Amino acid sequence: MKIVPISWILVSCLISICFAQPKYEFRAAWIATVDHIDWPSRGNYNSDSQKAEFIKILDMHVQNGMNAVVMQIRPAADAFYPSQYEPWSQWLTGKQGKPPAPYYDPLEFMIEEAHKRGLEFHAWCNPYRAEFSIGKSSIAPTHITRVHPEWFLAYGGKRYFDPGNKQAQDFVVKVIRDIVSRYDVDALHFDDYFYPYRIAGKEFPDNKTYAQYGAGMDKNAWRRSNVDSIIVKLNRAIKEEKSYCRFGISPFGVWRNKSQDSLGSNTSAGQTNYDDLYADILLWLREGYIDYVVPQLYWEHGHRAAPYEVLVDWWANNSFGKHCYIGLGYYKGGSNTRWKDKNIIPEQIRDARKYATLQGQVYFSSKSFVSNPNGWNDSLRNSYYKYPALIPPMYWIDSAKPTPPVITSISSSQASGQQEIIINIANSDREIAIRKFALYAFTSADKINTADIPPVLIIPALNDAIEYRLKIADILKLLKADTELFLAFTTVDANNMESDTGDLQKLRRKGANAAWEIVR
Repeated sequence: MKIVPISWILVSCLISICFAQPKYEFRAAWIATVDHIDWPSRGNYNSDSQKAEFIKILDMHVQNGMNAVVMQIRPAADAFYPSQYEPWSQWLTGKQGKPPAPYYDPLEFMIEEAHKRGLEFHAWCNPYRAEFSIGKSSIAPTHITRVHPEWFLAYGGKRYFDPGNKQAQDFVVKVIRDIVSRYDVDALHFDDYFYPYRIAGKEFPDNKTYAQYGAGMDKNAWRRSNVDSIIVKLNRAIKEEKSYCRFGISPFGVWRNKSQDSLGSNTSAGQTNYDDLYADILLWLREGYIDYVVPQLYWEHGHRAAPYEVLVDWWANNSFGKHCYIGLGYYKGGSNTRWKDKNIIPEQIRDARKYATLQGQVYFSSKSFVSNPNGWNDSLRNSYYKYPALIPPMYWIDSAKPTPPVITSISSSQASGQQEIIINIANSDREIAIRKFALYAFTSADKINTADIPPVLIIPALNDAIEYRLKIADILKLLKADTELFLAFTTVDANNMESDTGDLQKLRRKGANAAWEIVR
């Protein structure tokens, strides 16, 4: 049995009965490892120190109300985990191919620590970047650029897998399949680097591959078909390994400008997904090749070329029934006069919440939270993410509800002058992967309705049986219950489907100052 400390709870613990926040919302931060952007910090190559640093990062995001992290584990055809296909990352140990010391499996560790805190773990991989800085990066003899140099193209001082090379595609798919098969990741996440961003006056050097495989196609259409094909292959591999593992893409924020396509947004971006990165995101959403999209909308309201309000509306109307979480530029806080405005991020959250077809926010990047730019951490903790949210389920993956939890025992005690209710809760169906238990509180048995309100608490389901200590005084501050209190519990599975409530637990007391008794 695992006793869950209060520090592991995903929430600030309590919710007003008159809340104005969604029950379901994806709330995450990107944690980048490439070039030590977020973790591990530059020069931190000691395993124990890395672990402590990562735990500190997770605890910060829990305090800020997040319920997921998007963690970069494959930044440049390298690995933050033991891999038979790719060497250890230079950003983990200082030298590519060198294992961590003392030895540990960072990915296994990170997933375990995230799940302890009720955070989903989305494994972020870069699809095609292979050498971050040609001539400067640490490259191991076993790195795929050394084994199969013919698969790679140099562009802008970096080396990339050639997206038109079918063998290179299959290698990437094999790497991703290996991750999903061996690790308890909740999702596999790719960012926006398919074909690289254009460099003015310099064409991507894939003429040889085009001549070999183009088959008379228009070159731009051929490039898009190359990206489409690996997305289809990746989706198939992921679902074959774990049907509930989601597949998400975080694209550049503009699919196409309206001047290029009547379906495009009313923007004037210099580059677009479709025309420059050859990523037809709408096709992938429409055909179900991906489960979610996180467009990177790192612009403010009223931006000259790409206004936030225009793009958030466009994506809300072009997600084709799949989940859409908006990528927000936390890193821009204070970067210029416009981004010194403390209202930018709060206003962007409010705008996104107006749309039923938008299900959350993701912030770039983790390090930006440390300085609390413009006081935005405070806004999240005290207002926008003050109360917990369940992550929305994906009904196209699985729409079956798990069975309700079982309360194996419930008792009360006094601790530090406060009355606690000690709840032992268990999963009633061990065939189902349960991620969380949700707790709801009501002042009347006639008011039991969990359909539209967030839970009071979200408790990580670390194993089959959990003991949780609930301070009654905390709930009373909000619910103002006088003589009766009703507790209801649900289970939440790996696809975030929530069960019906189990048996109600009734508490009562005689008089406003009396101790609460559990009604058997």
